[in-house]
Amino acid sequence: MLTDSDLLQIHDKGMTVEAIEKQLEYFRKGFTFVDLLRPATISDGITSFSDEEKDGFSGYFDEFAKTSEIVKFVPASGAASRMFKHLFEFIEKYRQGVNKLKLLNSEDGQDPAEYLFSHLSEIAFYDELTLKLEREGLRIEKLLEIEDFATITDFILTGKGLDYANLPKALIGFHIYPEGARTAAEEHMEEAALYATGLGGISRLHFTISPEHRTRFECLINNVRPEIEARFGVRLDISFSEQKPSTDTIAVDEKNVPFRSAEGKLLFRPGGHGALLDNLNEINADMIFIKNIDNIVPDRLKPQTVLHKKLIGGYLAWIRENINGFLVKIQRESCSAEDIRAMAGFAERTLLISMPPSFGDLTDSEKRSLLFGLLNRPVRVCGMVKNEGEPGGGPFWVRDRHGVTSLQIVESCQVDMNDPDQKKIFSEATHFNPVDLVCGIRDFRGQTFDLREFVDEETGFISIKSSGGRNLKALERPGLWNGAMARWITLFIEVPIITFNPVKTVTDLLRKEHLKG
Repeated sequence: MLTDSDLLQIHDKGMTVEAIEKQLEYFRKGFTFVDLLRPATISDGITSFSDEEKDGFSGYFDEFAKTSEIVKFVPASGAASRMFKHLFEFIEKYRQGVNKLKLLNSEDGQDPAEYLFSHLSEIAFYDELTLKLEREGLRIEKLLEIEDFATITDFILTGKGLDYANLPKALIGFHIYPEGARTAAEEHMEEAALYATGLGGISRLHFTISPEHRTRFECLINNVRPEIEARFGVRLDISFSEQKPSTDTIAVDEKNVPFRSAEGKLLFRPGGHGALLDNLNEINADMIFIKNIDNIVPDRLKPQTVLHKKLIGGYLAWIRENINGFLVKIQRESCSAEDIRAMAGFAERTLLISMPPSFGDLTDSEKRSLLFGLLNRPVRVCGMVKNEGEPGGGPFWVRDRHGVTSLQIVESCQVDMNDPDQKKIFSEATHFNPVDLVCGIRDFRGQTFDLREFVDEETGFISIKSSGGRNLKALERPGLWNGAMARWITLFIEVPIITFNPVKTVTDLLRKEHLKG
C-alpha cells in the first residue's frame, strides 16, 4: 500500500517502514486491556509517612542534592485553547444574538463565562488585559458595564490583545503578586530553585515545547532569570526540547487503511504524552522530577509542595542507594546466602516486588541472577493524592500477560469498562495520580538506562478523531507515566491534596488556591 512518495515521507520523519507496519498491526488487532487485581491503597501499595519520617527523608534529599545533578522536567507544549473552551462557546452564542449571559438552571450553577466576567478583576492577567484595551482607547470597566463581552473576549483570545488562544499554558498569567503577574513557566522556575537545585547550586529545568513558541519562551526566561537567580542564590540552567516527528503515529480510516490527505499524503498525528519518553531519555541526571505545567501554586502554598517533593526525592535517593549497594555485591559475586535473603526481603517488603514461587528452590547463582534483573531497572516514586473526583489515572495492582504482579498507574481507557468486575475495581480507587513523579534513571554504575527498553508496548490505545470532515483512527503511544514506565520499579507515596492544583479551565484560576491570599 506504500508508494515511493510514502516511503520518502516516512524517511523524512525519521521513521521506518517496520515501525509503520507495527502501528498498522495495532490498529488491526487492537490493544489488550490491563488486568486489574485491586486498587492500591494505604498499606497495600501506597505508603503514608509520619511527619517525622517526612522530615527525615526531606533532610536526606537535602544532603543528596549537594552532590547530585537534579532536573525538573515539565511538558509545556500543551495549548491554552482548551482552557478557554467556555469563552469560545460563549462568544459564538453571543454573536448569534444572545445579548446577556444567563444562569444555568442546573446543579452546575453559574455559567463559567459569566463567572469569569463577574470576577475578571481578580484574575492574574487582568492588569495586562486592561493595558491592552487602553492602548486601543478602551476602558475595561466601561466594557463590563455595557456588557460588551465580545470585545473583552477578543482581547483575551486573539492577537488584538493577549492572544491566549494561540499560546501554550506555560505563557499564561497564572498568579498575581505586588510586582505583577507570573506565568506558569515563571512559577516552575521559582519551584525549581526551591527543590531542583543540585551540585554547584545549579537548578536545572527542562521544558518540552512547540517550535513556534521557542522565541517567546526564551524571551520570557531571559527577562526573569536574573531576578530569580539573585533572590534564591542559584544558577538556573534551562533547556528545551521538542516532540520528535519520529514519535508521531500514522492515522487510518475506518477500514484500517492508511488515512490520506486531500493531496494524497499519509496523515501522521502526535503520539500523545508517551512520545515524550524520547525527550526524557535524553536527560542525563541523578534525579528527575516530572510535573505538569498547569499544576502550580502561588508562593504562599509552595512550602507544602516543596516538602513533599523533597519527601519523594529523598525516598528515591534512599531506595536507589540500597539497590546500588545490592547490585555492586551481586556483580562482584561477593554476596553470601544471608545477603541474598536480605536482598529478596528488601525487594518484597520495600520495593513490593513479588518473588516467584520457585525462588526458594533456586541455586544461589540463579537467585543472584534473578535479583540482578529485578533490581537493575529505572525507579520512580509517585506522589498519590486522595481521590476527590478529579480526573486522572489511579494506582492499581495489575497482573501482566506473563502472570507477574506489579504496581501501575492506570487510566480509564486502559480498562475494559464492559467487564463489571474490572469496572468495579477501577471505581474503588482511593487515590489518583496527579503527575507527581521523581525518577532515578541511572544504574549502579552511574550510566543512564535506555528508557525505551522498559516500555509495555501493549498499553497504547486507539481513539476516533477527524480530519477535513472525515473520521479517522488515531493511535496514542503508551502514556509517559503509564505504559511507558510499566517495567520500572514503581513506588507510591501519599501526598496531600493541597499539592495538586491544576488549571484545566480559565475559571480554575479563580479558585482560592490560585488567588491572592
